[in-house]
Amino acid sequence: MNKSFLKFITDIGPLVIFFFFYYNNDKNLKIAIPPLIVATIIAVLIVWILEKKIPMVPLISGVLITLFGGLTIYFDNPVFIYMKPTIINILFALALFFGKYFTDEPVLKKILGKSLPLSDEGWKILNNRWMYFFFGLALLNEVIWRTQTEEFWVNFKVWGMLPITFIFTAFQIGLINKYKINE
Repeated sequence: MNKSFLKFITDIGPLVIFFFFYYNNDKNLKIAIPPLIVATIIAVLIVWILEKKIPMVPLISGVLITLFGGLTIYFDNPVFIYMKPTIINILFALALFFGKYFTDEPVLKKILGKSLPLSDEGWKILNNRWMYFFFGLALLNEVIWRTQTEEFWVNFKVWGMLPITFIFTAFQIGLINKYKINE
């Protein structure tokens, strides 16, 4: 089986499993979360077997899904799973904010610097934009889960946050072109 296809399956598989159990069990989070946790753990293990390492984002996400999903089930309270995207986005934002103090350069440059040649000013601006974006996404998640139905939040989590992220990314092309270093 193709490695990139398996990577795609490990990225999207747990989500598909979650939706299957959620919508086939009267939109019940308590029933849908255990298969999500198991599928996430299996996906992370597959990535480890394929790559001999686990990238930081899937690892953090897997740990938080397991932790907050487990808390949701244990306490029979969905607030824990609702808060997971908030916490992930805040962690990303804080990593971008504090990372520059520990690495003497923007974290995004450390991660993407070899594939995206930008001036230092460009990296600073891009890093800050992503930091504010993650804080904004965290705030938006809080507003949605506190003011909307569970089903709306579940759908927004996938069909809202993902397109918002793609659109935000597309809006960074102008900045990237402006500060791109020609090699």
